[in-house]
Amino acid sequence: MKINSLTHAEEQLMMVLWNLHTFYMKDVMEQHPDPKPHQNTVSTYLKILLEKGYLSAEKEGRINRYTISVTADAYKKFMMKELFGKFYKNSGTEILQFLLDEKMITQQDLLTFFDLKIELKPMEEEVPLHPIADIILNPTSDKKKKKKKKKGKKKKG
Repeated sequence: MKINSLTHAEEQLMMVLWNLHTFYMKDVMEQHPDPKPHQNTVSTYLKILLEKGYLSAEKEGRINRYTISVTADAYKKFMMKELFGKFYKNSGTEILQFLLDEKMITQQDLLTFFDLKIELKPMEEEVPLHPIADIILNPTSDKKKKKKKKKGKKKKG
């Protein structure tokens, strides 16, 4: 599904709606922070959000039960990609530099993030399928074993 941009007012209403997930008009009016908009205004925005695909509605008698169709995370991802493409030329370096310059993150934040995210996993050794392959792949291991056996025999004798 293609996500469309929202106006500031639509986005503000969606902030309330994302917390509700499934709701009726009265729920929106109760949950909306002060100053509360008029019910007709909310109704108009709900219709717009339905058209844009952010909500779905199911008729229950004379009222609609609305459900969120675009999650907050999906919208956040869409907005970040828009911002990233328009203003930072899809460059991770440019956006990180901006965040550092504006003191929105610190170098310590970056170090902490990368220390936590980068984990080196030990390589698994493959076991050769044939004993001759073991001799060919590990020629020194046979010599070491023979030397250990000789040293063991000398100490016993």
